[in-house]
Amino acid sequence: MTENNNGVLVVVEVVGSQPIDLGLEMLALARRLTDSMGGTVTAVAFGTGLETTGGILTAYGADQVLINDNAIFANFHAEAWLPDLSKIIAEVAPAIVLIGHSESGTDLAPRLAFRLDVDVATGCESIDIINGRAHMTRGCFGGLAREVVTFTKTPALATIRSKTQEALSPMMERAGEVKQVSSILDVNSIRTRVVGREREKADGGVKMESAKIVIGGGLGLGGPEGFKTLNEIAELVDGAVGASRAACDLDWCPRSYQIGLSGRTVAPELYLAVGISGASHHMAGCGNSKTIVSVNSDPNAEIFKSSRFGIVGKSQEIMPALVEEIRKLKA
Repeated sequence: MTENNNGVLVVVEVVGSQPIDLGLEMLALARRLTDSMGGTVTAVAFGTGLETTGGILTAYGADQVLINDNAIFANFHAEAWLPDLSKIIAEVAPAIVLIGHSESGTDLAPRLAFRLDVDVATGCESIDIINGRAHMTRGCFGGLAREVVTFTKTPALATIRSKTQEALSPMMERAGEVKQVSSILDVNSIRTRVVGREREKADGGVKMESAKIVIGGGLGLGGPEGFKTLNEIAELVDGAVGASRAACDLDWCPRSYQIGLSGRTVAPELYLAVGISGASHHMAGCGNSKTIVSVNSDPNAEIFKSSRFGIVGKSQEIMPALVEEIRKLKA
């Protein structure tokens, strides 16, 4: 990429002391990229109580881990992260910077690009090195097409969608450098402050992006009561519940349920789509599922084209019967 190419820097989000799955997936991508262009894989983690985080990130592919363990980073705040992250990038001089395409990542990445005076490609699904330059592939036109973008400035900055990469198998004996970095943040320089946080109560304990079974609900459920049935199924099969944008817009379920181009990306073993039409912007968030099973009253619904199995009928009749059959099987 450049003569002073220092590989790939990955910004890893941490919950507690555990890196989120997307961070580990990006490390695998970074490992592949450095195999093509040379350089090292540097992981950066902000937070508090990160004593074991460095070892985990090394096991999943990082050559170097930079830990910024400070109470002020206990919760994400883009303005608080920027000074230290910009300094780290200047010192490491990576050719590519990867950030997760999450709520915090999509807030951080544009701010960071502006500060570094570089460009950013958001929502990327893959990156390839062609003629020494990073080419980022991402969806466009509501997921109906793919575009490839590349930049002339360094570092190339990209946000990566969840489940588009597969994390490496951990090697706990893997050697790597873990370094604690000191913060240069001037708290008085932060122009905004968080006055409160409200978290939506999650139904069940399974995180949607890591669930092996996801049940998605749409307008065909007929109302918010339909999601009660979906949550029953999720509890029985240790799955997670998602939704189409239309169902979220009507407040039938929390906004955090949304799957699609402007929501979450999932790739479970089984995606059960109930009352979802199959619009391209929704399929962009679940199209990589290994098996899609659909329930829809419209035999011509677009979702059936992407489904391995389909059931034509009213969800209000089919889903309660499915709950009973699952209960019998579990008994």
